[in-house]
Amino acid sequence: MKRKVGLFDIVNGLLMLLLLIVTVYPFVYMIAVSFSDSVSVMKGNVYVWPKGFNTDMYRIVLNDPRIWNGYRNTILYTVTGTAVSLVFTSMAAYALSKRKMLFHKPLTVLIVITMFFSGGMIPTFLVVKSLGLVDTFWAMIVPGAISAWYLIMMRTFFAGLPQELEEAGKMDGLNDIGLFIRIALPLSRAVLATIGLFYAVGIWNNFYTPLLYLRNPDLVPLQVILRNLVLAGQTNMDGSFTLGKDQVIVEESLKYATILVGTLPILVTYPFLQKYFVKGVTVGSLKG
Repeated sequence: MKRKVGLFDIVNGLLMLLLLIVTVYPFVYMIAVSFSDSVSVMKGNVYVWPKGFNTDMYRIVLNDPRIWNGYRNTILYTVTGTAVSLVFTSMAAYALSKRKMLFHKPLTVLIVITMFFSGGMIPTFLVVKSLGLVDTFWAMIVPGAISAWYLIMMRTFFAGLPQELEEAGKMDGLNDIGLFIRIALPLSRAVLATIGLFYAVGIWNNFYTPLLYLRNPDLVPLQVILRNLVLAGQTNMDGSFTLGKDQVIVEESLKYATILVGTLPILVTYPFLQKYFVKGVTVGSLKG
């Protein structure tokens, strides 16, 4: 028997459609502007489809060595940072999931407190500086290696694993490390993929940390270059092209092209891990 479509379904569908348009249209507009000629953009004729199709802006972006250097750094930071974060988060979460662990409750409370209070920017900077991490590769990895929120999510997941599996593993002679590697990790692919993607997106979009800790331009990630381009207007290309009378419009198209080049890899990654989202987030939801 078919369910009758009611007023709620219609209103809900319209709201979802409106939300979809509001979310997608900025990307569509950026794509249209970045592929349009400067005259059409200057006249305000570009809305959804490119006018006077050309790929000049993308040639300029892809020929800029700063972009490729930023790409290389960002990929290194994202891959290394995600791996380090997952390793330490999963180990800490598995340990905290065992209520028999010494100081289990005090440690859990201290970790939860960090979700609401932090030491502040200056004390954190002084700690990072005292460790000799300023202006190094590891300045992008170590300070934010573990998120308390993701740690609690993963701890809740590990706490929900069947106790019988752990008992069977102990009968086979596995110690705590063996149980973690041989039993817990293989069963946690969904939550690892979900939290791993959250970590990766956070590192990929991070520009605050490099602004604080990096001074060497060779270590700067792509997002700092995008920030300088969009907010500070640093569009110097060493005279490799002529902006002419349409300088402002060309710069606008150039900014959009640079943003799209910078966000494309992480957007492409989402569909491959989307199937893990619902399961990973649900099994990691908070319990009493």
